[in-house]
This record gives sequence, structure tokens and C-alpha cells, in this order.
Amino acid sequence: MLFPHLSKFMLSFLWAGFAALCHAQTADSTFHLNDVVVTGTRTPKLLKDVPIQTRVITAKDIEKTDATNIEDLLQQEIPGVEFSYAMNQRKHMNLSGFGGQGILFLVDGERMAGEAMDDVDFTRLNMANVERIEIVKGAASALYGSSANGGVVNIITKEGNEPWSLNVNARMGRHNAQRAGLSFGTKGQKLRNLLTATYTSTDEFEVHNAENPVTQVVTTIYGEHTVNVKDQLTFTPTERLKLTGRAGFFYRQLTRTADTPERYRDFSAGLRGLWTITPNDHLDLSYSFDQYDKSDFYKITHRDVRDYSNVQNIVRGLYNHTFDNGSTLTAGADFMHDYLMNNYLEMGDKSQNSVDAFVQYDWIASDAWEFVGAMRYDYFSDSDDSQITPKFTARYKPLYNLNVRLGYGMGFRAPALKEKYYDFDMVGIWIIKGNPNLKAETSHNFNISADYTKSRYNFTFSAYYNDVRNKLTTGIPHYLPGDNKQLYLDYVNLDNYSVWGGEAAVQTQWNNGLSARLSYAYTNERHKKDKEGNTINNQYIPARKHSIVARIDWEKQVSKNYGIRLSLNGRFLSKVKNIEFVDYYDISKGTNQVCYPAYTLWKLSAVQEFGKGIKVTAALDNLFNYKPKHYYYNSPLTDGTNLMVGMSIDVHRLF
Repeated sequence: MLFPHLSKFMLSFLWAGFAALCHAQTADSTFHLNDVVVTGTRTPKLLKDVPIQTRVITAKDIEKTDATNIEDLLQQEIPGVEFSYAMNQRKHMNLSGFGGQGILFLVDGERMAGEAMDDVDFTRLNMANVERIEIVKGAASALYGSSANGGVVNIITKEGNEPWSLNVNARMGRHNAQRAGLSFGTKGQKLRNLLTATYTSTDEFEVHNAENPVTQVVTTIYGEHTVNVKDQLTFTPTERLKLTGRAGFFYRQLTRTADTPERYRDFSAGLRGLWTITPNDHLDLSYSFDQYDKSDFYKITHRDVRDYSNVQNIVRGLYNHTFDNGSTLTAGADFMHDYLMNNYLEMGDKSQNSVDAFVQYDWIASDAWEFVGAMRYDYFSDSDDSQITPKFTARYKPLYNLNVRLGYGMGFRAPALKEKYYDFDMVGIWIIKGNPNLKAETSHNFNISADYTKSRYNFTFSAYYNDVRNKLTTGIPHYLPGDNKQLYLDYVNLDNYSVWGGEAAVQTQWNNGLSARLSYAYTNERHKKDKEGNTINNQYIPARKHSIVARIDWEKQVSKNYGIRLSLNGRFLSKVKNIEFVDYYDISKGTNQVCYPAYTLWKLSAVQEFGKGIKVTAALDNLFNYKPKHYYYNSPLTDGTNLMVGMSIDVHRLF
């Protein structure tokens, strides 16, 4: 019933936008077009001039959404993204047809270790210390290597930027949902430091399903609590040299079973040096360490048994030279030692080394034309395999406020050690079996995009096509010869997978404090079919074809000591069909087609600011009290409207 209302809102919004074009005033900064981004080319460029289409989510955007982690944020800001739930309620992301290891997540340009099913642990990525997030869709393997075949999400953290700062904040919601945070920063002439700590928790709660569900359902939403601590120290001995050290600790406990809760830990650290050799020559050297562990805590015996550990050590070098006309030559190399320990691995552990080298030339041909070409070579010791990955992009700027981009990129994803060697029991349903004969997944991405800015309005459009070869996934459950009791699910390479689609967005800001953004995404996946026309891979729900996100904000500084901001966020996801087994424990009963319904969710939030440093927030999440008829793995796990209240105090601003 909400979709017609959403459609009316969309039409009204678009009409208002086009009608106001004639009298609005120019304001490029409204859309962050003068912000500097780095992810698309690995060199600093203005957002309005970057040859690779890039979406930026700023710290102010994060504050408006009141997001706790990356899942909360992306679902409110980006169309075409959906977080579903795999076994054990581990979160799986689908972004424009790519998910799991097909989207590369970076923190300050560094990879993350560890997996939860086939995804990184998204609960690690809280928003407490985030300056901005840069999102590049499409194949980026020529610059970032394996797992960047569907895109890159680069989370860029804050640095201490005041002589001293102290923020304390807290939020509460239904089911005893709590969030508490602290950040403390200092900035001197050569040293700056930022320490952040965040605690979250929520209780377990039950959800109720209608009778005779058409597929497997969720009845209990597990409770959990997390602790996330990060510290970043920056030393600038000279104007030409910047040294950064970072360290982090993450802990999460999930109460799937009361007697044996699951524990997840991460230890991370890194060193980075940025040297301005000359005004036109820059060198970036870094080392990063990341260890992600999983253990089971047996309350009766007070034993904490570690059964999974992934450790990554990475050394990276990056050099760029800027020519007099603005063209840039970039070259780099990486070395990574990847270690995996698990009780289900043969010999208990596996490891491999990977090395790469890449080069990119960003050629400013004229005021109107820019061309970018890149080439990368990767080598993996475990399989004694290598991969060459090219990329080419052209940007045409016929007008000051119009950019047209056309590009081709090859993507690839090397099989992970887990996918090759790891056999594990998936919640008693089937045994997931590694396959040492897996080939690297490759893709060919073709894309076109355009963005146009007129006065206070910005319009963007993009379309893409991805042809994927040897897609890495799990195949069809089967019994081993002579075994009629235990089901097995092998990692396999699939052929004939493709995904194509597009996005369109419009955003604006008026002089009365109102701003709005509306985005639409279309995604069409084509999976390989069996002889009966059924999709072979059905471990995860396919991407929903249509998705919309909308946001409207209003802010007003009423007086010197009082300001208010109201935000309304909405997202719509269309229905999706999937082929699933009638009984996961007995595949002989065959499959049926399941239709997961469309749904719409809205969130209304208000922020009141008192004086210089006190903010009081209130939000109604799931404003219209949507409740799924059945709670599936990809349905929103909400049981109705959630009132959340919180407070944030900038202590240093009170004095």
C-alpha cells in the first residue's frame, strides 16, 4: 500500500525539481563537487573532475542517517543494495548483482581479513570515526586486484583536527538496543591523535510468522553485543612527510545458543608514510596487519575455543608523478601473506603469498577530454597462477557542468583459501566442501555515465553490463557415493552469468533549508539454468530488479543557541523470485519457486542542537510499522516501529 504513495512523492519531487530550475542559483559545493576523492584513480582529484564515477557519503550524511554501521548507512543512501541473512544470521550483501567477495571493502585503502560466510564482518565497520565513504561501482581490479570485480567501498577515517576534542554519545531503542561512544582527539604542531570507542548491544527477540510459510523462516532474532576501539596517530615532522600509525580492536558476541555463544575478534594495526618528494612527485608506503578470529565459548566449562583465524600481512607501495598539464602517472606494487587456520582444514592451516604490480596513466588531452588506461599483474603462490587485468576510461566534458564517462574494465576474484580447502558444517543442513581445482572468476564490465549540474540541481545517470566467467559460488547439494544421509555443497565455477542495469538520481537544495535526493536502481541478473530451467545457484537470494531510496532534509538555525534538523528517509525494494528446495534436509522432495514480496521502509529523525555542543536525537525507524508476513533470510528483521532516542555532547565546545 505504501508504493503508490512513494510513486506520488517521486513524481511531486521530480516536478518540483524541474520547475525550479529557472530561478535557482549556482552552488556546486552543495553537492560536494569540490571535495577531493582518491578511490577511483588512487590519486587525489576533485569529485567534479574524476574520470571514474564516484559516490561520496560525507560525515554530515552519516550524521543525518544516525547509522551505527555500514549496513545501516548503505541501505539508506545507495539504491541497488540489499543486506540479506545467510545461515546463522550472518549478513550477506548484494550490490548491483555482486556480493560476498565481489565487492572490495577497504579502510583507508587497506584490505580487511576474515569472512562471515562469504562476506566481511560488516559489524566491524562502525561509523564513529568516519570522515567520508567513497564508492566506485564496476570492475576496479586493475588498481585494486582480487575481489574488486564488482566495485570498491573505501571507508576513510577521521584525524584529530582541533587542539583537543572530546565527544560522548549514547542511543537507546527497542529490545534494549544500546549504543554508546566516545572519541578523544588532540592536534599539535606536528602530532595529532584520534581515539574512538563504541559499544553496542541488543537483546534476543522473537518474531511471529503466518501459518503455512512457503519457505524456511526465521523465528528468533539473535542478540549480540560489540566493542570497537580504534586509535590513529599522525606525525608530520616536515611539510613533505606524513607518518600515520593505527591500531584497532573489535569484539562481538552472538547469542545463537545460550550455552555456547559465538565470539568474533579482530586485531588490526598499520603504518603508513606519505612523502612529497617534489610538488609533482609523491610516494606512499604502508604496512598493514589484520587478524580476524572466531571462537565458541562453552559457559559450563568456561572454555573459549578458537576454531577460525584469518591473518593478513600486507606491504604496499604507490608512486605518482603529475605532469605540467595535469596528467598523472601512477605505479604501485603489493605483497600479501594470507594465512587461514580452521579445525576443518587438512593439516589445520593453509597459507599463500600474492604479489602484484600495476601502472596507470591519466592523460589530460584537453579541457574537454581525459583518458585513463591501467594494467595490473597478480601472482598467487598457492595455485602458481597469475592474472593480467586491464582498464580503460574516457571522460568528455562538453560543458562546464556536464561530464560524460565511458569505460571498460576487467575484473577478477581469485578463489580464497577457504573456498579451496575449507570443509565445514553449515548449521547441520549440509557440509560445504572446498574445491582445490577452482579457477579465478573473471568479468568484463562496460559502463557509461553522465552527471549534470544546473544551479542547485544535480542529475546523474549510469548504465552497465557485466559478463562474468567462472563465477565462484556453491553448486547443487548432493550426496556422496554410498552416502544417503549427509548432504554436501561444493564450491564450483559457473558459466554464463551476467548482470546489467542502471541508476538515475536527482538531488537539490533550496534556500529555505530544504534539501532532497531521489535515486533509482535497476538490476537484472541472468544465472545459469539447469535442464528444467531452474537457477543452479540458490544459496543467496537474487538481486531485486527495482530499488529506490529517497531522502528529504530540513534544517533551521532558530537562534544562536538552538537549531533543528528533520530528516525523512525511505527505501523501496521490489519483489523477487527464487528457486528453493522444499525441504533443505531432503532434496529429493524437489524445488519450488518462492516469491519474496516487495516492501517499503521509512525512517523519520530529528536532531536538536542546544548551545555549541549538545545534540538530542529522536528517530522513528520503520515509521509505518511494516511487519513481514513471513521472516525469511532476506526480509527486514523488524517487528514494527522502533523509537530511538539519543544524545551527543561535544565537551570541548562547552568551554
